[in-house]
Amino acid sequence: MSLRIYNTLTRRIDEFTPGGEKKEQVSQYPPVTIYSCGPTVYGFAHIGNFRTFVFNDFLRRYLKFRGFTVDHAMNITDVDDKTIAGANSEGITLQQYTERYTGIFMEDLSSLNIENVEHTPKATESIDAMIDIIQHLDKKGLIYEKDGSIYFSISKYDRYGLLSNLDTREIRSGARYDADEYEKDDVRDFALWKAPRENEPAWDTPFGKGRPGWHIECSAMVRKIFGTTIDIHTGGVDLIFPHHENEIAQSEAAYGETFVRYWIHIEHLLVEGSKMSKSLGNFYTLRDLFEKGHSPRTIRYLLLSAHYRKQLNFTFDGLTQASQALMRIDNFIARLEEKKKEGEPAPEIAGAIDELFTRFTETVDDDLNITGGMGVLFDFIHSMNLAIDQGEMTTADRNAIMAALKRIDSVFGFIFFEDTSAGEIDSAEIDKLIQERNQARKDKNFARADEIRDMLEEKGIILQDSKEGTRWIKKQ
Repeated sequence: MSLRIYNTLTRRIDEFTPGGEKKEQVSQYPPVTIYSCGPTVYGFAHIGNFRTFVFNDFLRRYLKFRGFTVDHAMNITDVDDKTIAGANSEGITLQQYTERYTGIFMEDLSSLNIENVEHTPKATESIDAMIDIIQHLDKKGLIYEKDGSIYFSISKYDRYGLLSNLDTREIRSGARYDADEYEKDDVRDFALWKAPRENEPAWDTPFGKGRPGWHIECSAMVRKIFGTTIDIHTGGVDLIFPHHENEIAQSEAAYGETFVRYWIHIEHLLVEGSKMSKSLGNFYTLRDLFEKGHSPRTIRYLLLSAHYRKQLNFTFDGLTQASQALMRIDNFIARLEEKKKEGEPAPEIAGAIDELFTRFTETVDDDLNITGGMGVLFDFIHSMNLAIDQGEMTTADRNAIMAALKRIDSVFGFIFFEDTSAGEIDSAEIDKLIQERNQARKDKNFARADEIRDMLEEKGIILQDSKEGTRWIKKQ
């Protein structure tokens, strides 16, 4: 079995070969180098952004599950048109402004159980690497100066457009863009270095005082951290052009080597079937959803539930369904934790666990099919619930199943999710109330029994009565 990934550059599903050279064993590969376009820290990230960040987390988790080691960078864009405008509007320094939103972003990542990556470079800390790229491009005659700004001349680079599949024959000579973002399919020379303006930060360079354009920032951070070709670059589909196209052009033209082997792009997130927009009232940050009572765990589950190359329609009904799916998992774990008989592990259980890992790996290896992988998990839970129903499951079986779930959750990150935002739960107090409720039921004081159930439900605790007794789980 081998991992296969759709590569935007080749427009096909390619076998994944870290380092570009096939090895006999996964353990023989060098660390997988990944660069993910991170946030521009000018405000709260929205749930469309977090679809991409959750996917990035799933990708690194799955690579580690498959035995690869990972060396992953996600940048922080802390100087561009938006961050400068935000800082100026509040009358504070760019650093004060961006550090605030960087901290908020990191808190949001943690709330969704997104792992820390190995590198989180900031654009403002990579100016030296930007200068190096521009100097290399200058030696090759690929840049020009106009009104104090430095531009990349697309007409002198014949490989431009391979990622986005754009026809560059209609480029207007001398047409330039100083803005960091521009309209799709409008192909023009882009600014590498911008002339200084009033109320903007500026750095002294051999090309004069100024500040970087947006596109060169990522190329510089990749070069500064990894030094050469990287394996994977991720980002939303909206970044294919112009941002990623420009990254390729300036990096490959400067250094004469492949910039990235595999480009992975994540499709858009819709909200209730429409593009997210403040004017439509369907624009949500993560914290907006928390305020509406939705848990980080449920949000993570829903954001993972669609294949990354398909649009995800984010709905509140979908959050409810995600909560119900998580409840099925929690119910299963609660049944596992009930007292089991002693005995040797059953061969059937061991076989089912082996089949779980085989099917899961085969499924997700096919272009990171997380949706299919989730289906494999629920098939396993269904079969193990049937085994519990037969009353033959032993403590050894339970322990093996729990170990399997923990291994699978090293990829999913939502099975044994610790929601710190919900605060600590006093298990002893809950058990005490359950005992009181059980006594009330024996005494036929059903009003008090219902009162206790309702009181616990208000605190997010669901009681479940069975022939083995009463168990409780947290509401999702």
